Amino acid sequence: MHEVAITEEVVAIACERAQGARVRRIVMEIGRLSTVLPDAVRFCFDLCAEGTAAEGATLEIREVDGVARCRVCSASVALTQPFGYCVCGNTELDWISGDELKVILMEVY
Repeated sequence: MHEVAITEEVVAIACERAQGARVRRIVMEIGRLSTVLPDAVRFCFDLCAEGTAAEGATLEIREVDGVARCRVCSASVALTQPFGYCVCGNTELDWISGDELKVILMEVY
């Protein structure tokens, strides 16, 4: 379960950036096509934050839908898995979103 290591790293980065302040909230974007399970990150967040400047902080996760662009007709294609078909039948797709894993906001006090 790599979500524990990812969550530990998110907490460590937040604490480092807080420069001694308490972390109140962390907002993350996790793409639905990434290999990271948002529920697993939520589950281990409090444990990873225990004893750090992020202890007691809330974690908000925004899940980003998968979207790709067809290389043939340039149509936008919604993805629920790492592959798909365009309405034109083409399978050559360039991912636009859905594989994100980033902290987009952090509140401190």
